[in-house]
Amino acid sequence: MSAEIPSWALTFTYWLHMVATVVWIGGIVAINLIVVPLSRSMLTETAYFSFYERLLQRLQSIGWVAIAILTATGLFQMSAHPAYQGFLVIENTWAVAIFLKHIAVAGMVFVSIGMTWGVMPQWKRLNYLLSMGRIVDEASREQLYRRQTRLWRLNLAFSVLVLLLTAWARVS
Repeated sequence: MSAEIPSWALTFTYWLHMVATVVWIGGIVAINLIVVPLSRSMLTETAYFSFYERLLQRLQSIGWVAIAILTATGLFQMSAHPAYQGFLVIENTWAVAIFLKHIAVAGMVFVSIGMTWGVMPQWKRLNYLLSMGRIVDEASREQLYRRQTRLWRLNLAFSVLVLLLTAWARVS
């Protein structure tokens, strides 16, 4: 630990980083394993699409706040780590693990971008059409469902990888 950074500041950033991680990755796990499968099987299609649109709106705002917190606290923690030798200096196993972790996190961010600016507008349009009594062909609805499922699963895979790389960095 750096002598210049007070231990209370590092403690606070570690805690905040862990809270944001639990919120972001916990949300991804819950969506994949609990919320989407149960709601898809228990709700009518119209109710599911309406529920899912509102769920996405809520999760997106929480997720983007978590990403901002993770970025700020992660950079602070990284700069205070004794193995940190500088930006893109990858000369030890800790730096390799952290570099790979950041690539996986970037993957999660890109998937989140796809959800926010790709899938969400399509959900809103679909719900608008359904609320107006319009018929939306089944192929379009199913394609949207498959797309969102692929994105959630991809984010789940990235989440598992991020946690694995974090564990590797801890023992390096």
